[in-house]
Amino acid sequence: MDVLTARDWPQFIALADELDGWAFRGQQVASWPLLSSLSRRLAQFCPDAAGWPERERRAMRIFRRKAHIYLEDRAALDEDLRCLAMMQHHGAPTRLLDFTKSPFVAAFFALERAVGDAAVYALNTPALWQATPRFDATLTRDRIDPRHPGHFERYFIDNQHPLLWFGEPSRMDRRLVAQSGLFVVPGQLQQPLAEILDHYASDAPLLKKIVLPAALRDQAMHALYRMNVTHATLFPDLDGLARSIAYELEVVWPGPPAHRAEAGAGEDGLSAA
Repeated sequence: MDVLTARDWPQFIALADELDGWAFRGQQVASWPLLSSLSRRLAQFCPDAAGWPERERRAMRIFRRKAHIYLEDRAALDEDLRCLAMMQHHGAPTRLLDFTKSPFVAAFFALERAVGDAAVYALNTPALWQATPRFDATLTRDRIDPRHPGHFERYFIDNQHPLLWFGEPSRMDRRLVAQSGLFVVPGQLQQPLAEILDHYASDAPLLKKIVLPAALRDQAMHALYRMNVTHATLFPDLDGLARSIAYELEVVWPGPPAHRAEAGAGEDGLSAA
């Protein structure tokens, strides 16, 4: 895996421009490996990996058995990837890794709560369309597609195959659309994504890591705010709006001139109606 460091925000933009068509994931801590929330949860609380497949199956069964209570249309529960996407959306640990087609969305997620060096990982999805794992060249992206009935059970849940699939569910929710999102589905929970990619044959690099030093956070967050990349736009609901207030606490915008304030300017600097 190639590791690059952006000295400032313009250099990050330049580095991202070279990766047209790739997918991106922001990580709050630069040293964190690319592991799913399910991988981290199981490794911490259920260290015997032999039991992980059945634990994952049970989690999905429980969610399906109960989630229909809150749904007008329960069709999403019938397709494995859509079910996992819904679980992920609402905070359950899953094997899905959130990626985005936008390097700026990834940078926002990397930096928004970062207190040290963060990172944006870039996945070479154009190369991976055709790449296959060295141990079995027949395991193409189409053959293992978890959107097809039975494929998630066959290729992923047993944690036997160091492979991955990337893409969107057959139907996307508002958040996934707003974030230009897609999922990476690893075939093994025990291995970080970089190690799984070592099993793939490709002449091109499949993964790059762009380190975002802590010193560029203020510059980058201000630029992202002006681009309208905020929690309020990435999570188009009341939860997203509420989360967006956190950044409003950090910045102090220039106030209105004294004569405007006396004329009844609102607290956001705009004239009161």
